[in-house]
Amino acid sequence: MSSLREYFHTDWAAMTTSDWVGLITTVGIFILMVALFVYVLHPKNKARLESNRHIPMDEDDRFDTEDKK
Repeated sequence: MSSLREYFHTDWAAMTTSDWVGLITTVGIFILMVALFVYVLHPKNKARLESNRHIPMDEDDRFDTEDKK
């Protein structure tokens, strides 16, 4: 068990500003991704999200020129 504890040991005092920015960014993005997955996969949001599933296909029609029509 001590080797596992040594493996995960972090010297918090030796961390530089770049280390802290990277840590905070990584943890922040992780929390946002978990929140996004919970929102998207929650059953009560299914009807709202499914009603907009055709939007990526309709965006292409907006950029068609008159020559192509």
